[in-house]
Amino acid sequence: MTRLAAEEYLDALSAHGIEHLFVNPGTDFAPIVEAYARAARTNRPVPRPMVVPHENAAVGMAHGYTMVTGRAQAVMLHTNVGTANSINMLIDASRDRIPMLLTSGRTPFTESGAEGSRSAHIHWAQEMYDQAGMLREMVKWDYEMKRGDQAGHVVDRAMEMANASPRGPVYLSLPREVLGETVGPAGSNRAHRAVPRAPEAAARDIDLLAEWIAAAKNPVIITGMLGRDPRDSVVLGRLAAKYALPVIPYNTRYFALPARHPMFQGSAPGPLLKNADLVIVFEADVPWLPSKEAPPDGAKVVQIGEDPLHARLPMRGFPSDLTIAATSLSVLEALESALEGRPVPHVAARLARLTARSEALHAGWAEEVARAGRANTISLPWLNHCLRGIVDAETLVISEYSFRQEYCPLETPGSLFALSSAGGLGWGFPASLGAKLAAPGKLVLSVLGDGAYMFANPTACHYVSQMQKLPVLTVIYNNALYGAVRRATLDMYGRGMAAEGDGRLLADLPAPAFEKIVAAHDGHGERVDRPGDLPGALERAVAAVRSGQQALVNVICPP
Repeated sequence: MTRLAAEEYLDALSAHGIEHLFVNPGTDFAPIVEAYARAARTNRPVPRPMVVPHENAAVGMAHGYTMVTGRAQAVMLHTNVGTANSINMLIDASRDRIPMLLTSGRTPFTESGAEGSRSAHIHWAQEMYDQAGMLREMVKWDYEMKRGDQAGHVVDRAMEMANASPRGPVYLSLPREVLGETVGPAGSNRAHRAVPRAPEAAARDIDLLAEWIAAAKNPVIITGMLGRDPRDSVVLGRLAAKYALPVIPYNTRYFALPARHPMFQGSAPGPLLKNADLVIVFEADVPWLPSKEAPPDGAKVVQIGEDPLHARLPMRGFPSDLTIAATSLSVLEALESALEGRPVPHVAARLARLTARSEALHAGWAEEVARAGRANTISLPWLNHCLRGIVDAETLVISEYSFRQEYCPLETPGSLFALSSAGGLGWGFPASLGAKLAAPGKLVLSVLGDGAYMFANPTACHYVSQMQKLPVLTVIYNNALYGAVRRATLDMYGRGMAAEGDGRLLADLPAPAFEKIVAAHDGHGERVDRPGDLPGALERAVAAVRSGQQALVNVICPP
């Protein structure tokens, strides 16, 4: 049997450890379909194909799988239109530095005469002058495969670029004629193409930072993407406890510190920032909002990260007295050694002050919850508090809106994943499906706003959950509102005419009965309006998920 370039392509994916190819197929997939059929006949190892009936969901699932496992996956979409549908989730993956091989077919470029030439009306209109141009800004590398015998080498190049620090998505377009070419035996030097090590801090920078920590009276640590590697959280917890370093996980995308750790000081930087004399920023693109708060004049600011300048953000003007290009883990481990045996005179006083502050914060959060439980309607503190009853040490929490550790403390590194700073809505539901695929034995809890749920193309996601047997629990914080739109309006025009309508103009989002959508996919769905009914509804939903049935709880939370 002759060998197709598409076969070589699938073999190369498998050789790079790619376990799944998330696909939303079209007319450009014929060689891929044939290659899969041949692989099944010969029992060759190839990535498992997973059909996902919406492109955003396919990219979101790949994102979710990788954030749990750390292993890049591949996605293939249909020409320009499928690629266009995926860009929202691609932006999230790019800003969150998720390695991914995003591919799409290219409409046939020959009108006749070649295997795979144009054979459908759409093949003319789907051709673009520069298909990759619409997403080039959001990928580290892009290419169009020119020859069939390139397949293995092209994948090698794509994966080394995706996995080099800082990691991120890459894009490859695959013309149908090229995938369908007959190729001979192909070699590869992929075993001798080592990816560079992630950066580590220079010893002199670590010594200077240790010196500043030792001298500081009011240091504060602000984290963003710290915790992607669960070891980050473990070392940070030790360092923060030993030297009384308060930690603010601000708009965190990962688990940074247990909420019961005495140095967990909530998620708002302002109160500690205003008196800080040393601000240490770990992997945070936006460590505070300059229009609302800032460290005092004279405070030293340290920016740490694999890309501490966040070079792909066009404008970012945060100050830095010491900028360290390194992984969080390497800096934290080096700091432990550098501080060992060094006099740090203010630790005792700071520990007493911050421990007392932690106790006061927890008391305040508990009082909020108590008041919320006595109310007639459900609020964010009460919803998060009730989640405590179903979250265990093995639960993976995917948050696209309302999860707060203040009310639902987590203890396990690697247990929390939140939306990228790009804010492309619709990420949470498919990411939870990818997380479940990566960790089938764990409870995956997806906490979404009502808008985030609708943006996720929920019918496609529920379909995948049902067909691929990926039962997840979706909890919707349903305020029937575009909350971000309303907040932005009131922030700018709090005394304007729009405020007379409570800022709801263009922000109202009347919601349907979401619990009926999951029921259409043989799932368990409930609507909850009263605070007292929520714990029981969540327990029933968890029981359904643990028995293999997807579940959704539509929690009505009036603004």
